[in-house]
Amino acid sequence: MYMDRQNLFSAAQAITTGSAASTDIIDLGSTRDIGSGEVLEVIVVIDQTFTSGGAGTLDVKLQTDTAVGFGTVVTLLSTGATALASLTAGAAIARWRVPRGVLRYLRLQYVVATADMTAGTVTAGISIGRQETAVYADAL
Repeated sequence: MYMDRQNLFSAAQAITTGSAASTDIIDLGSTRDIGSGEVLEVIVVIDQTFTSGGAGTLDVKLQTDTAVGFGTVVTLLSTGATALASLTAGAAIARWRVPRGVLRYLRLQYVVATADMTAGTVTAGISIGRQETAVYADAL
């Protein structure tokens, strides 16, 4: 899998409470044909295992809008409430093809529910091609 800095939504972004947008937005430009040619895939990987004082869950949503301010958000895809036990380092909790018909801007929205998280980070972005290799936690 290849992801460059220009195609990242989040780089080790800490997610602990409530709802938070990804630290970065991807601008697809005003002239584009997303979905033709190479397969573009959104991948969301857990960097640091999530912990919680309760049974916290995380929902990741791929959102699009015509304006960078995301005033009229359209949610394209969602992981649904992912249980704490699945939020372990190295786990890829979402692998979505970028759908046709997206608007100019893309972002991720992270929603913590049930209980706040006490730790946990996510790296997410757009990759060319399907990620088929195993993703492992950092040994450091």
